[in-house]
This record gives sequence, structure tokens and C-alpha cells, in this order.
Amino acid sequence: MLEAILALVVGLLTGSFLNVCIHRWPRDLSVVRPRSYCPACQHALAWYDNVPLVSYLLLGGRCRHCCSLISWRYPLVELLTGGLFFALVLTHGPTLVALKWCVFSGLLIGLIFADLEQQILPDELTLTGIVAGLALVMLAPAQEGIVSLLLSREWSPARRALVEALIGGAFAAGLLWWIGLVYKLVRRREGMGFGDVKMVGMIGVFLGLQGALFTVVVGSILGSVAGVAYTLARRKPLLTQELPFGTFLGIAALALVFLWP
Repeated sequence: MLEAILALVVGLLTGSFLNVCIHRWPRDLSVVRPRSYCPACQHALAWYDNVPLVSYLLLGGRCRHCCSLISWRYPLVELLTGGLFFALVLTHGPTLVALKWCVFSGLLIGLIFADLEQQILPDELTLTGIVAGLALVMLAPAQEGIVSLLLSREWSPARRALVEALIGGAFAAGLLWWIGLVYKLVRRREGMGFGDVKMVGMIGVFLGLQGALFTVVVGSILGSVAGVAYTLARRKPLLTQELPFGTFLGIAALALVFLWP
């Protein structure tokens, strides 16, 4: 339990950093400089106004200087990241498996909210996630998937996990790219951005081919349901709406972190 509580604290701090990334990377801003500031009045925040969750509650959800409302996204991202880190370490213990899933969950949370707010999936998260995933799957191999049936049993678990991650990520990303290309040729409009393709590639690295394909299917269903609900609520044609597909992919992949064997 002590390790899980420590993971909760680390998750809260990670969520605070993710909030900076979510706000700045889609806008091509540095996450290093300047220091954290209020988006409304641009006033730099003191350390005591930047404590995860606590500062938001003490300030009543408003900036100390201009009294502007602080977005609900800030405490939500911190709470989600902290809660997921706590649950993963509580489930897997202080292991490399828990580390792998914590890194994956943090990347997904950043992508979910970046796409939801700006409809951009930053390369800093997707491409970095692919590299990190390839390293982590070798250190903590997951349950073997369908790709492993084609690999030699004489290979080490780390080597088999790396090949499965490479094939799973490449195949899933390539499949989504072809789907987007066909949609563009038929509808003569963009169906999805290349950021979605890179995100699916990252998911395939961590979850393998089966997990990536399942994520695409579930994410598509979630996106369709959300699109229909939005259309009925706003009374606008569904085909004219741009939905953050990466957000739905991220939600589906997060669910698989806990449900996948």
C-alpha cells in the first residue's frame, strides 16, 4: 500500500506536468520556459498556487490575481493520473509491469485531452511513446499475442516482445492510414489526421496487434455514439462535425490497460 500511495503522489505531479504539455505543445510552446502562468492574465504562478489538486481547491477554482475561472481540465487530469498510477501499482506492485502501464496511461491522458481541446495529437507524446514503448515491452513483456505464433520459440521473451510490438504498431498504424486514405478518396475530405495514425502505432507497440485493433474498433464505436449524440443535441448534420478521434482511441486503450490479460 505504501508503494501505491507513493505512486499516487508521483501521478499527481505527473498530471500537473501533463497539464502544461496539453496546453503548450499543441500551440508549439516550450514546456520548460516560461514557468507556469495563468492563461488569462499571463501572471506567473507561485509554487503554492501550483500544488496538484490542493491549490485548485484552496483557490476555489479561480486565479489568485485576475479571479478568472481555472479550467476543470487541470484538476481532472491530475486526479485521473494520480488515480491510475495508484491503481496500477496496487494491482501489479512496484514492478516494471506497473511502470510500463503508468507510462502508457500518462501518455494516453495527455493525448486524450490535447485532442479534446485542440484536436491535435502532439508528436512529443506519440513518437516519444513509441520509443518508450519499444524499450518497456522488452523489460516487461506482456502476454504473447497472435504475432508470437509466427515467431521462433527459441527467441528470448524480450526479443519476441520487441518483434511483436514492432509488427503490432506498424500493422495497426498502416491499416488506419489506409482506412483514412480510402475515406478521403471516396468522400473527398479528410477523415482523420496523421496524428491518429501515429497514436494507433503507439498503442500497438504497448498493447500488441490484438489490443490495437480492439482499440480502433471500440474507439470508433465510442466516436460514433458521441457523434450521434452531438448531432441530436445541436441539430447539425453528423458529416459536418469534426470529432476528436484520438480522445476516443485513448479512452478505449485506457480501458484495455485494466481489462486486457
